[in-house]
Amino acid sequence: MTKFSMDTHNMSMIGSRTRVEDSCESGLCPICVADCPVFCEVSKSALRGREVLYPRREYFGNSTAGSPKDFGLSYSDFQIQFECRGAQGIEAHEDKVIFPNVNIGTKWGNIDQKYPIVIAGLGSTNVAKRNWDGLAMGAALSGISITVGENVVGMDPNSKFANHSVFPQVIDTEDMKNRVRLFREFWDGKHGDIIVQKNVEDTRLGVFDYVMSKLEVNSLEIKFGQGAKAIGGEVRLESLERAQLLQKRGYLVFPDPSDPFIIDEWKAGLIPDFERHSRVGLSSTEDVLEEIDKTRASGAKNIFIKTGAYRPAATAWLTRLGIEGKVDGMTFDGAGGGTGMSPVSMMNEGSIPTVYLEALVVGCIDMIKKKCPSTKIPSIAIAGGIANETQMFKALAMGAPYVNCIAMARAPITAAMKGKYVGEVIENKEATPAMLKNLGFPKDKDPKSLTIRESFVEYDNLHRIYNGKYIPPSAVGVYTYFASKLGTGLKQLLAGVRKFKLDLLDRQDIAYISQRAQEVCSKWNLGISSQESIDFELVKNEIYSGNY
Repeated sequence: MTKFSMDTHNMSMIGSRTRVEDSCESGLCPICVADCPVFCEVSKSALRGREVLYPRREYFGNSTAGSPKDFGLSYSDFQIQFECRGAQGIEAHEDKVIFPNVNIGTKWGNIDQKYPIVIAGLGSTNVAKRNWDGLAMGAALSGISITVGENVVGMDPNSKFANHSVFPQVIDTEDMKNRVRLFREFWDGKHGDIIVQKNVEDTRLGVFDYVMSKLEVNSLEIKFGQGAKAIGGEVRLESLERAQLLQKRGYLVFPDPSDPFIIDEWKAGLIPDFERHSRVGLSSTEDVLEEIDKTRASGAKNIFIKTGAYRPAATAWLTRLGIEGKVDGMTFDGAGGGTGMSPVSMMNEGSIPTVYLEALVVGCIDMIKKKCPSTKIPSIAIAGGIANETQMFKALAMGAPYVNCIAMARAPITAAMKGKYVGEVIENKEATPAMLKNLGFPKDKDPKSLTIRESFVEYDNLHRIYNGKYIPPSAVGVYTYFASKLGTGLKQLLAGVRKFKLDLLDRQDIAYISQRAQEVCSKWNLGISSQESIDFELVKNEIYSGNY
């Protein structure tokens, strides 16, 4: 793959480009001219300043962002090792050994799941809020868990708070109640769950106490950064009133919406929006373990930790504390994408890329198990750009036996957004011949005749299961992506290695095919072989034992 320099990989993310193709490492043209008609990163920054730190502001709330950088190692550096003999986890009968019979159910903490997927924390960003119906309902329909991310209560303009000696405590919300309600509308009560996450501001506002006592939420997640950034979360605010409200609730807002000069600038139309930032938080070993104990004492049935953006020693520290604190699950999020407005420089140039991160985490847990074999390991989920079934398979195999879930955010948001968009196109009879061609319809079909039933292959199945109850296209899209595409694809791959239960996967079901993968696997003693050496002794035994 191409190694992207900053000028190239910033181009689409921040809306900049260079006048000529042979740009320098700095992102500037070899000859920079005063009357250049285009905006490179530097020239755009000269006008828009801090706006250029983030993905294109005009798409905020209707987009997600991910780094196009080649990190030198990905799941494509590993090959799945298929088998043609026998079967594990099922009766070895030709009528039984078929891929639909593969069991890909698992547990996320103590939560039973139909699929090894959890939607990672989707919080107060506009793109999460605008697509929550499809995400929550789609997760419930699929029988998987979904996490309500940080700052939802604090960002809700209709939240109500009671005075407290230190910080105001939430007593009612509209947004959080709605998010929980939408998931439970199609929840079967036993597969998947809704999990609520908190950061520094959420802790100050008493979010965990509120959701447990008022909304009967029993699965909670403590957050330490994410793969896209190591600082607090950021969003854009489109009104002065909203900026002032959030500042009063304790958030960091830039520019200062209480400054008379800034207010005048806003009224004059010179400030397009405000930025709301969250605090990074300061944690010690004692603080983390105390927080876990306090959360458990409150009655939580599942306690999770989300992390990923930190250097190896810090990641090892959190891994150790999660295991010492006996949490139920931990999500490790690799570089570099986000659902909100993470700084582009952080997405591209910071955090540990996903495969390196998984190797680190698995290596750390191996060391813990070697030191104390009886140690109970929580469920482990890997996140960071995973979007298809082969990536899922390889991540699960590489992390066996600890990794049993894949956490996703950008991919299901894309499924929800596209499902919603197509639903609106069909309703308005605005489908195009190009759309129909891409969906596989015959050339002579009238675009205006396109229906929801025709567009979503799982629509009729869901309609039958739920007795005709209305399910929004966005939710059908998320369910179809999870159950029909990822679920079926993962079953096929597991059948290919002749393992008919997910927990039978092991590290010998993949082999590395690149030098970088060899170095990483060897560094952490993962026990994954190279393609040329895997089964080598077995190969010799097979050949030498033949009667020729």
